[in-house]
Amino acid sequence: MMALRVALAQVNCTVGDLAGNSDIVLARTAEAAAAGAHLVTFPEMMLTGYPVEDLVLRPTFRAASRDALEKLAGALAEAGLGEIAVVVGYIDDDGLPRDASAFLLGGRVVARAFKHHLPNYGVFDERRYFAPGTSLAVVRHLGVDIALTVCEDVWQEGGPFTVAGVAGVGLVVNINASPYERNKDDVRLRLLQRRAAEAGAPIAYVNTVGGQDELVFDGDSMVIAPDGTQVMRAPQFVEGVFTVDVPVQPAAAAPVEVTGEELTVARVATAAAPLPLTAAGPGAVAPRLRDEAEVWSALVTGLRDYVRKNGFRTVVLGMSGGIDSAVVAAIAAEAIGGANVYGVSMPSAYSSDHSRSDASDLARRLGATLHEVPIGRIVDEFVTDLSLTGVAEENVQARVRGTLLMALSNSDGHLVLATGNKSELAVGYTTIYDAGSIGGFSPLKDVPKTLVWALARWRNEAAAAAGETLPIPPNSITKPPSAELRPGQLDSDSLPDYELLDAVLARYVDGDRGVAQIIADGFDPELVQRVARLVDAAEWKRRQYPPGTKISFKAFGRDRRLPITNRWRETG
Repeated sequence: MMALRVALAQVNCTVGDLAGNSDIVLARTAEAAAAGAHLVTFPEMMLTGYPVEDLVLRPTFRAASRDALEKLAGALAEAGLGEIAVVVGYIDDDGLPRDASAFLLGGRVVARAFKHHLPNYGVFDERRYFAPGTSLAVVRHLGVDIALTVCEDVWQEGGPFTVAGVAGVGLVVNINASPYERNKDDVRLRLLQRRAAEAGAPIAYVNTVGGQDELVFDGDSMVIAPDGTQVMRAPQFVEGVFTVDVPVQPAAAAPVEVTGEELTVARVATAAAPLPLTAAGPGAVAPRLRDEAEVWSALVTGLRDYVRKNGFRTVVLGMSGGIDSAVVAAIAAEAIGGANVYGVSMPSAYSSDHSRSDASDLARRLGATLHEVPIGRIVDEFVTDLSLTGVAEENVQARVRGTLLMALSNSDGHLVLATGNKSELAVGYTTIYDAGSIGGFSPLKDVPKTLVWALARWRNEAAAAAGETLPIPPNSITKPPSAELRPGQLDSDSLPDYELLDAVLARYVDGDRGVAQIIADGFDPELVQRVARLVDAAEWKRRQYPPGTKISFKAFGRDRRLPITNRWRETG
C-alpha cells in the first residue's frame, strides 16, 4: 500500500465571487502544501459558488467560470504551488453546461470530469441546467489511479462508482455541495461506506461549509476506506483544511480495460513518479454534534452568511418577550455579535408587563440594543379612522409593528429578521406583514415550535455548563405563548397543543401523508382534517414569507411547491 497525503479543504465560497473564491483556493492550497499534502480537494462549484441557479443559463457566466479555472491553474504555479495536485469544482461549457471537476497540476488543467447523476428532487433542479457526463475521468498521479466524481454521483447506485470498481482505481475523489438536513450526517456515512465497497477503493469526500440563501452546508468531509472504516472525518460547521494519510493501492502496470459499462473511462497520466510503499498513520475522526447543537450551528451559520454575504452589518427584530423572538435574537447575537443586534419592543394596550420586562432582560443578556416604541396611539388612529373591530383591530396592531421595523431598516440599514416559526407558518397562524413574517430573513422558518423550545433549553444548558450567562430569559421559555393582540389571548385558544400539532404537521407537510393515513396513525379525525385545511389555505401567506435556513427534509420554499389557487382538499 501507498500513503497518499490528501487534504480536504472544507471551505466557504460565495456565489458569483469567482475572484474571491479563487483566492480561497490559493490560500488553502498553500496551507495544504505546508502540511505536506500530495493532493488537495475543494468542494463542488468552488469557483462559482453553489447553487448558482439560473446564472448557469448565461453563456457569459459559464465562460467566466472556465476562464477563472485556467487563471487559477496558472496562479497556483506562479505561487509555487504547481507541484501539489488540486481538484476543484467549477462550471464548464463544452457546448453544453456541465457541473464539473478539474484536476490541476503544474500550471495547467490536466483533466476535467463532468457530473453524471443530476439530482432533480427537493431543492435540486440540475436537469434544468446541466447535461450529464458520460465518462469517468481517471488520473494516474504518483503511481495511484484517482477517479473524479461530483456530489450526486455518490448518492446513486451504478454509474461512476461501479465503473471505478471495474477500472481498479486506488482512490475516488467526490467533491460536494451537499446541503444540511437534520441527521443527514448519519445517512452520508452509511452511503459512503456502500460506495467505497462498490468502488473497492477509499473515497475522499469533501463538502462545502457555510450558508447560501435558504441552504446551509455543514462540511462533514471524510475519508472512508473500502471496508467502511472512517479514516478521517472533519467537524461540522467548521472551516479548515483537514489532512490525512490515505492508504491506497498502487496502480496496475497496465490499466484495466473497461467495456460494456454505463460510462467510458477517460484516462490521463501525470509525469509524477510513484510514491514509495509506506504505511499510513491514523486520521482524526471528529465527534458528532448532538441534534440541538447541530441545528443551532446550522441556524447560526445560515444567518451569519446571509448577513455577511449580502453586505449587512446589523439586524433588527421585534423583541416581544416571547420564545420565538428570544431564540432569533440569541441566534443573531451568536452569528454577528450582540452589539450588532437591535431589538424593538412595541407594546400595545394588550401587552403584559412580563413581555416588556422579558424583552429588556433578553437584550441585557445578549448585549443587544433595545428600543421601546409604544404603538397604542398609532393603532388607535387606524382603529378610529377605519372603524376597525374584531380580527381587523387585532391584526392592525401586528402590521403596525411590521411597518415600524421596516422603517427602522430603511433609516438605519438594518436587516429585518422575521421571528415566526414553521408550525405557525404551516397553519397560517401569523398576520401577514407583521413583525413575525416581515423582513429579509427568517431564521426559524423551518423550525417547528416544539424544536424552538428544545433549542432554547439546550442553549441555556450549554451556557450554564460553560459558566456563561444564560442567553435566553427562563421566563420566555416557560410562559405560555401568546400574540397578545386581545385581552388574555393564548396560542392555545386557536391552535392544538404544539406537541400534537407538530406531530400532525410532520406527517402532512414533511411526509406528504394523506389525511386518512394520519388518522390511521391514531390521531383525532377532526383535528387532522382541521390542520390539513389550515395548511392548504395558507399557501398564499407562505409565498410572501422571507427566506430562512433549511434544516429539514422538506422546508417551505423550493422543497414544497404547491399552487396557491387550488381547490383540492384532503379528506379523511
